[in-house]
Amino acid sequence: MLTGVQVLLIGGDARQLEVIRKLTELDASVTVVGFEGLHTPLDGAIHAELRDELFDSADALLLPAVGTDDNGLITAVFSDRELRLTEAQIARLPKHATVYAGMAKSYLVQLCAKHGIGLMELFERDDVAIYNSIPTAEGAIMMAIQNTDITIHGSTCMVLGIGRTGLTLARTLQGLGAKVKVGVRRQEHFARAWEMGVTPFYIDRLLHEVGNIDLLFNTIPTMIVTAQIIANLPSRAVIIDLASKPGGTDFRFAEKRGMKAMLAPGLPGIVAPKTAGRIIADCLCQLIMDNAKLWGERP
Repeated sequence: MLTGVQVLLIGGDARQLEVIRKLTELDASVTVVGFEGLHTPLDGAIHAELRDELFDSADALLLPAVGTDDNGLITAVFSDRELRLTEAQIARLPKHATVYAGMAKSYLVQLCAKHGIGLMELFERDDVAIYNSIPTAEGAIMMAIQNTDITIHGSTCMVLGIGRTGLTLARTLQGLGAKVKVGVRRQEHFARAWEMGVTPFYIDRLLHEVGNIDLLFNTIPTMIVTAQIIANLPSRAVIIDLASKPGGTDFRFAEKRGMKAMLAPGLPGIVAPKTAGRIIADCLCQLIMDNAKLWGERP
């Protein structure tokens, strides 16, 4: 239980609704900012405007998937107001407090470091990333179906990267009957792809491998699908880039060539916000509970 734990949650999207529900079920004291546009009540949570004094007693500060932008702005889809996290607010947090976000840009990292406040990037955790790879793979396949006139079954698909998302995506495509090629950099990843029954190749051979594919899924967050690669792709091919912004594709050249190329980060929150919210909520509540044991007299 989280009885007595003070949680301040600012901004976010539908995923945060699951987080709020889970926290209140565990008896945390939850104050939410940026949800005044929500049409359904948040039972057990206190609505507030963003005021500096809210930070004085917060044991945990919860921010959206991308904590803040480079100027401290916080995304809040249920609010029309501008929400900005300031240095003065971070400075008012108790020293035992932790800031939680999906990922943190330099603005948030530097503020927390300057004032000795713990910062947890949830999407860097293996468990969260692996769970999130499921709705990511499903969303990517949904986009592929929407943007092609062929079935996944029998198509030739290429997945670049066999990390946590690439592995799930390759396995799902294979299960749907696609012929799957996987681009890797490391020998152990080559071996894993081969063991799965997909066709592995090393990334430095990418130019020679793209000549006859229908769908290219990129998970590598560096420029890898260059103009030269795109020039070698069949004109029918569709590129779906799952890497974080700005992705790893030369979208300008793809558009010039008349090819479909889409940047699709954050798919879990788009295609399955309830599931994605539960993944975040389960991880967050356990982390907060673990931290509460270190604070002293917590139930």
